[in-house]
Amino acid sequence: MRPTDLPPARVLRHPLGFRVEPAVAWRALLADEPTSFWLDSGQGAGLSYLGAGSRVIGGALVLEQLRVELADAASRVATDEPADAGSRGFGLGWVGWLGYELRGTTVGTPVGHAPKHPVSAMMYAERALEFDHDTGEVTLMALADRWTGDALAWRDATVAALEAATARGAEPSAAPVPAGPAAATAAWAYSDDEYLAMIRACQDAIHSGDAYQLCLTTEAGVAGDFDAFDTYLALRTSSPAHRGGLLRVGGVALLSASPEQFLSISPDGEVVSRPIKGTRRRGATPREDADLAAELLASDKERAENLMIVDLMRNDIGRVSALGSVSVPELFVVESYRHVHQLVSTVRGTLAPGLDAIDAVAACFPAGSMTGAPKRNATLILEALEHRARGIYAGAFGYFSLDGRVDLAMVIRSIVLDAEGATVGAGGGITALSVPEEELDEAKLKAAALLAVLGA
Repeated sequence: MRPTDLPPARVLRHPLGFRVEPAVAWRALLADEPTSFWLDSGQGAGLSYLGAGSRVIGGALVLEQLRVELADAASRVATDEPADAGSRGFGLGWVGWLGYELRGTTVGTPVGHAPKHPVSAMMYAERALEFDHDTGEVTLMALADRWTGDALAWRDATVAALEAATARGAEPSAAPVPAGPAAATAAWAYSDDEYLAMIRACQDAIHSGDAYQLCLTTEAGVAGDFDAFDTYLALRTSSPAHRGGLLRVGGVALLSASPEQFLSISPDGEVVSRPIKGTRRRGATPREDADLAAELLASDKERAENLMIVDLMRNDIGRVSALGSVSVPELFVVESYRHVHQLVSTVRGTLAPGLDAIDAVAACFPAGSMTGAPKRNATLILEALEHRARGIYAGAFGYFSLDGRVDLAMVIRSIVLDAEGATVGAGGGITALSVPEEELDEAKLKAAALLAVLGA
């Protein structure tokens, strides 16, 4: 049935009553589901979700499709939760990715290279599991009028499967071991000399006044037959992140250890972006580690790079926000992850009357941290230099919830798997002050942990 044919419903919630880890639940429930997702907030705090999709939409017009779907849901889906329940997170709806080449629709710049994988893919999740890592509580969610019929059958079967998995002690291994060939080789899109020449070409464009900053990227491919679930377990162990994810749609899997929030939009219209620009490796000793973090925070080059993207995001969010509502509550905050220190800022606004979450995503996509500034010119310059589609990398992934909440992470620190093997994208922001050799090293550093997971 199409959504307009469905009867009124609400998001029903049923506490599981015992603890189970998401990895155990995935293996018990979703191992054979080709259209499925795990939105992973990490192993210590926050909310994670996993489930399967009942249908998929996508293509260049996916945002308009989502607008129609969400408007229909708003007219027929109620909730049995308190009015502030939207603050919890995902309330069922759409989960998937928006690939970088969706810029052809959102920015209106020509896309000269067609991506290998769908430019967007969003699966409809009418049922899901929520994992509260702070309390250990697991909750089953289903879109139905009450716990009867198919909804009740799904609930009872899910509880039984998780009870059986828990009784077996079925803890999947999380060891960071190579998931593919033992001696895999990474094939880069460009040689080191080619990438250095591209960096210098970016700087020529900046010196000519065509851009202030350009986010140049490259890509490494690893041939092989990789299991998406096992590879993701290795990735989340090697590179813990609070915006991770495993998404499978149409024979393609996205595995992400992303640290960066593209956009969060609350049901009451608050828009938040947390752009990352500026990177240093972690140190071998506590003293070296602290020195590298301090060096990142003090770097004129890194601060200028971050500030340019903050200004770009202020402009993008400002296009859809109420007058005077855009602010920067955090500027130049160092966040530390397993392999890198990052410089992070926060931009916030409130949607103007008459505008919605889809308007906000369309105004801001792709994220300025993956294009440079000004955005339109940057995408054109990068298209000419890179001579390839970025695909899912440099886009965004996450959810569009039925209650109006949207949460999208950047597709960075990510692996894309298909029948031919794996691809890993990496890059960095180029400014007039960039040292080409250091930018090349930064791109390789960002990819190194991901390639290690692939055995390359």
